[in-house]
Amino acid sequence: MYEPRHFKIEAREEILSVIRAHPLGLLVTTGENGIEANPIPFTLAKDGEGRDVLRCHLARANAQWKSIGAGSDALVVFQGMDHYVTPSWYAAKREHGKVVPTWNYVHVQVRGQAYIREDAEFLLAQLNALTDQSEAGRKAPWKVSDAPEAYLAAQLRGIVGIEIAIESLSGKYKLSQNRSEEDFAGVTEGLGAETDAGGPVMAAFIAEKSGLIRP
Repeated sequence: MYEPRHFKIEAREEILSVIRAHPLGLLVTTGENGIEANPIPFTLAKDGEGRDVLRCHLARANAQWKSIGAGSDALVVFQGMDHYVTPSWYAAKREHGKVVPTWNYVHVQVRGQAYIREDAEFLLAQLNALTDQSEAGRKAPWKVSDAPEAYLAAQLRGIVGIEIAIESLSGKYKLSQNRSEEDFAGVTEGLGAETDAGGPVMAAFIAEKSGLIRP
């Protein structure tokens, strides 16, 4: 991934925080049918040796899992919030006009070796972890154990687990931090005034991360 210095997320834990906040990743692998990609919700976990791993499951009917052998190369892409940035928000537009549109976004890529896991113990643990992650904060969180045992057993037979040993992480906060103080302030103000929901959310995120991206 292209990572200009001013956009690169340096801290590993900061990259992992993006994955936790945006767990729906795009799983990309290659096999006999060429490149395959599917959007899948992931959980972060530790393996038996304490290393960070990504875990997910695919429907058994999804042929992508068949192209994953023991230690197949995998790429997982996590896309966070994003928003268009108009040059009209820049002070530089009023000063000299030498500005163009761009896009602000949060983006993470993970590379590693993928392994198929079909044992019921792994699958149930992954389902519990994914459910607890997704249901956290709800007044009456649903649990996997709420489903009838026979129904759950049938569902487990219909999925295949995947564990990806993380070998490299890369992330970008492209949040106008390469602009002047005046332009940066204009972008934050402009996003906060947008009528769509994404603008104010992005403005709040930039304000939250301002100490990190503009030390």
